[in-house]
Parts: sequence; structure tokens; C-alpha cells
Amino acid sequence: MQALSIAATGMMAQQLNVEVISNNIANMSTTGYKAQRAEFQDLLYQNMRRVGTNSSDAGTIVPAGIQVGLGVKTGSIYRVMTQGGLTVTDSPLDVAIQGAGYFTVQLPSGEEAYTRAGSFQLSPDGLIVNSDGYTVSPGITIPSNATDVTISNDGQVQVKLAGQTDTQVVGQLELASFQNDAGLDPQGNNLFMETTASGPAITGTPGSEGFGSVQQGFLETSNVNSVAEITTLISAQRAYEMNAKIITAADEMMSATNNMK
Repeated sequence: MQALSIAATGMMAQQLNVEVISNNIANMSTTGYKAQRAEFQDLLYQNMRRVGTNSSDAGTIVPAGIQVGLGVKTGSIYRVMTQGGLTVTDSPLDVAIQGAGYFTVQLPSGEEAYTRAGSFQLSPDGLIVNSDGYTVSPGITIPSNATDVTISNDGQVQVKLAGQTDTQVVGQLELASFQNDAGLDPQGNNLFMETTASGPAITGTPGSEGFGSVQQGFLETSNVNSVAEITTLISAQRAYEMNAKIITAADEMMSATNNMK
């Protein structure tokens, strides 16, 4: 009886679905987090009577065959790359991206990683770094005697020095974009790595064509919709229970067959 194995694949699929949903809910307050969705595909079919074959010597064709599905499998877990909301922080080094793009950070290994989390701070040397201390490209240093830091919508970083009235430009933030954002490899700590699926990083100035602008004093919140997640969770739970009932029913049917005299 194939129903046992088919229902088992359904239970495993819904278990994975619940795990994805739980991760979304757990990251509702994570800066720049993008919700994930599990996508499923049906498995191969067992052909008991193949459609399109001849049903007689006269050349008649079978219009609809007999195909029994063998269950479900996970096709992919993709990210929903919609814009998250912006929340005011009033911190001069908090920067949110409004639109497309990622900040680039330099990892200790020398590799580049990408993030939407713009909660930046200063290193002991005055470099703008992320919360883990990784340098934000292209490496902008804020002078120790700076009394005010201003980041324009196009990413230009200006400072006002003690004893001076005019501002001074100390650097230019850049953004990176990808042909396929969903192809980025998540590394944890709000970081992504470039992959063959994502395509190479395309860098540009915030506000230019194909890139979003940056907003100083804001952070991008998670794009997780709590109501939608709970609704999806209930549907996944019900689907899991129904697959479990199919296993119970199939077991009772097999027991009835074994007890026949």
C-alpha cells in the first residue's frame, strides 16, 4: 500500500514547512531579515496505464491514463525580497536601504559579504564597521575630532570638525546588487555571500539607476508578516494532521486485510 509512504512524505514536507515558518517568526525583530517560503513539488508518478498509448488495433488512443502519485518533495526554500519597514533610531550611524541593494562588508578572511542590516558603529581606529566589527566597504574613517556625521541619501558621508563651520566629505557609501537576490548564500549574522546562482555583485552609488537610496537614522525591519505566518502555520499543522490520519487509516486497512479468514 503506497498510502503509507505517500503520507510520510507529506508529513516530512509539512514538518519542514513549520520549521521555515518558525524561523521567520523567530526573526521578526531581526534587522533587515527577509522571510523565507518553502516550495514543494510532486514526486514521480507510477504509470499503470500510460496516457496516449493505443487501446486497440484500430489505433484508438487512451485519452486519460492511470497515474498514481508517489508523494511530495521540497523543491526549494526561497527568500521573499520585499522591502521591510523603516524604524527611526536617530543614531547617526544607523543607515537603512530604501529600495534595492546591499551594503558590502569585509570579512576577516578577506572575502566580501553583503547585508541589509545598517546598524553601523565605529572601530577604535574610527572606521565604520558593522556590529561584528567588520569594515563596511569602501572603508570610511571618521576623524576623532568630528562633532557631527551626516550621511546623505546618495551615500555621501560628511563630518563637521571641532572648531570648523563647513562640513568635510570623508567618503562615499556604495551598494551592491545582484541579478538573482534569492541565489545569495545566507551565512548567519545578517550576512550573505555571492554564489553562481546570484551572479556577480554589481556596485553603484545609492540613488543611481537600479539602486535604492539610504536613510540616515533609520533601520530596516524584518519583512515578516506575523498574521500571514500564523495563518500559514495553521494550514501546515492541519496538513500534517491529515497526513497522519492517512497513515492511521492505511494501517487499519492493512490490519483488516491481515485479519481476514
